[in-house]
Amino acid sequence: MSTNVLKEAKPSIISDFKEITKMRLALSVVFSSVAGYMLGAETINWTTVLLLSLGGYFMVGASNAFNQIIEKDLDALMNRTKNRPVPSGRLSVNAAFIIATTFTILGLVILYNINQQTALFGAISIFLYTCVYTPLKTKTPLAVFVGAIPGAIPFMLGWVAATNQFGIESGTLFALQFFWQFPHFWAIGWFLFEDYKRGGFFMLPTGKQDKGTAVQIIMYSIWTILVSIVPVFGVTGELKLTIVTAVIVFVLGLGMLYYALKLFKERSVKAARQLMLASVIYISLIQIVYVLDKFIR
Repeated sequence: MSTNVLKEAKPSIISDFKEITKMRLALSVVFSSVAGYMLGAETINWTTVLLLSLGGYFMVGASNAFNQIIEKDLDALMNRTKNRPVPSGRLSVNAAFIIATTFTILGLVILYNINQQTALFGAISIFLYTCVYTPLKTKTPLAVFVGAIPGAIPFMLGWVAATNQFGIESGTLFALQFFWQFPHFWAIGWFLFEDYKRGGFFMLPTGKQDKGTAVQIIMYSIWTILVSIVPVFGVTGELKLTIVTAVIVFVLGLGMLYYALKLFKERSVKAARQLMLASVIYISLIQIVYVLDKFIR
């Protein structure tokens, strides 16, 4: 009896809040932003770190809330999204819109209090994700390229928050996370292929779980590795890496590349899941290693 009650228990307001804002994704964005800030700051201002964390969370929450409003009918068709607050009917479109709008205003105001450029990039991120990436997902695989732009902004956003300027340093951080998006999201697109198909989403570059997609995943993994070690050559301004750290970063990249090659060889859902997990571990460790290198050297 108790088991049935547990199974039939309705999602709570807290769980719906986590779902509408995609809390895990939002927290990963906050992590990336704070890492970028640590890299760019001469001295750590914890008030700025708090503002960046809150602003980043609201920014992602707003984007995801708008996304779930736009895609509510399509989300209802897919197993992984049909129980989200809006398509399930637990949250009305109007309520979701109020949340999304409130989060947009709060996020941009908070980021503006850091500096204008940080708020500008936050606004660009919300616009591209909501108004360009989301509509394109059902039209063309090129949507992933557009989506990779707001996805790559958080790491460089932290540097801009610390320095109030966009330069070679923040551009390098952007490029690193931009190229990383492709093996990461194409791995997700691979193992969720059938579910995405139900919703009419085109996520893989060839539209299929084939060798062509696997080859592109390998190529973008290699680009990610190459960009990650560029700071060791002293061409990225104040963003620098020691030789030892560059070797560590390179080895971490080879770890992700191994799973990309494994996907090419096996072309299986299991291999795609492994690559996705490896890519998440990779980007988290890279950001940690970059920060440690700055404070240890």
